[in-house]
Order: sequence, then structure tokens, then C-alpha cells
Amino acid sequence: MADLKLDEEYPHSLTINIPFPTHRLANAALRSLAVDEELSLLVRRSFALISPPVNPDNDSQLEASVSKLNISDSNEHKTTLEVKYKATTPRMLRVAVNGFFESLGVIVQVMEELDVDVLHERGIEGLEGVQGVEQGLTGVGVGVGG
Repeated sequence: MADLKLDEEYPHSLTINIPFPTHRLANAALRSLAVDEELSLLVRRSFALISPPVNPDNDSQLEASVSKLNISDSNEHKTTLEVKYKATTPRMLRVAVNGFFESLGVIVQVMEELDVDVLHERGIEGLEGVQGVEQGLTGVGVGVGG
């Protein structure tokens, strides 16, 4: 009964699913975004990590994904950040979601530029001039400048 009352109070809703390459990155994004509470009492937001959607027409893909991920043993298969918004008016929903995407953009940019796995995957060539990366090196090494 309480859920019905919430829906009446917050009739405008939106669910956003953001896929990440790994569970660790999805979890880092969730923890970073969840720190900031919504500023308005007219908006409610919730976060969850979920498994990426699987094409229901391809049962063999589903079976392969389940066995590959060993779903019963860990949460490593949860690589999609699900964000649910509810608001009293469409305007409040739009304002809240715009702010969310600004924060998400900063987080993804930081992940691209500073995350160890991403640095090693991209190599040093794409990072010339970035603070903390020594110029003129080859390979995937990253130096800490002083």
C-alpha cells in the first residue's frame, strides 16, 4: 500500500541503465553518485547494480553468459548501473536527471583518464600531456611526476 502512495506522490518516473565494462567500475560509479543526495524533496532516486540485459531470442547466448560468469558465486556479472528516478513534476524530473548526467560525465571522464585498468589497456600513446604521465616513454608504463 505504501508503494501505491509513493507512486501517487511521485507520478513521473524514469529508469536509466548505464553499462560498464566491469563490475568494479560499475560499483565505483554507484558509490560516487550515491554520495550526493537529491537536493529537492520533490525527487526520489535509487541505485542498483544489475546484470546486463540478454537477448531473449538467443537462449544459447544466455546459457553461455550464465556459465561464463558463474553467476551463483559472485556479483561480478552485475556490470550495469540502474538508476530509478521519481518526481512530482516533469520539470523536477528533468532538472534532477540533467544534474545526474553532469555528475556521471565527470565520473566516466575520471575513469577514462585515471583508472589503472583503462591506462594499461589504452597505453601511454593516447595519454601524452596528461598530468602524471612521463613524456617520451613507450609501452604502457605510467610514471608519477613530481
